[in-house]
Amino acid sequence: MTQHVPALFLADSTGLDFLNSVATPADTPIDWLEDGEGLLSWLTQAHLVSSEVVGTVRERAIPGEIDRLAGQARTLREWFRTFVRDRKGRSLTTDDLAELEPLNELLRRDERYGEIIAQPMDGRSALTLVAKHRWNSPETLLLPIAEAMAHLVCDEDFSRVKACEAPSCTLLFADHTRGGARRWCSMALCGNRAKQAAHRSRQRQAEA
Repeated sequence: MTQHVPALFLADSTGLDFLNSVATPADTPIDWLEDGEGLLSWLTQAHLVSSEVVGTVRERAIPGEIDRLAGQARTLREWFRTFVRDRKGRSLTTDDLAELEPLNELLRRDERYGEIIAQPMDGRSALTLVAKHRWNSPETLLLPIAEAMAHLVCDEDFSRVKACEAPSCTLLFADHTRGGARRWCSMALCGNRAKQAAHRSRQRQAEA
């Protein structure tokens, strides 16, 4: 059943937001990719594909095809979660490349092409070259996810990739704060809870 709760985008990295597409923001676990419609909704919320592309793919898909694609996305997510969790907190090296072959295999399926389009005039040329995808099958929807994962691997400092310090939280994030001081997925979800728990603990100690 498609989730109606808005997906979480707290990681400062789309690749990590993909891993955070299953979480327990309150007391009940939520998997935003649990079915095909959930996957399409998450892709749109993440701004990885447009609603027009989603509509086109939905119309062309045979029954059950997008649900199967959501299963592939979940498998991809959990494989990548293992890769990230095993390496977070340290910089990646060339020794890590061999473990990324499943991601490279997916990236090789990309059939992007260039197209010249009009752009609003702002003192530059009225025309610009943009890269576009061929959405020939539902499986092509995995490509922008793979690209986000690749940007995480190649552009992010993995020594700044962290897990939220709340004991029950599974969310990951890229710490872009000065001095690497970020501890929580967000203050609203876990930071304030931790502060309140610490305050109650101090009160109990004082009363004792």
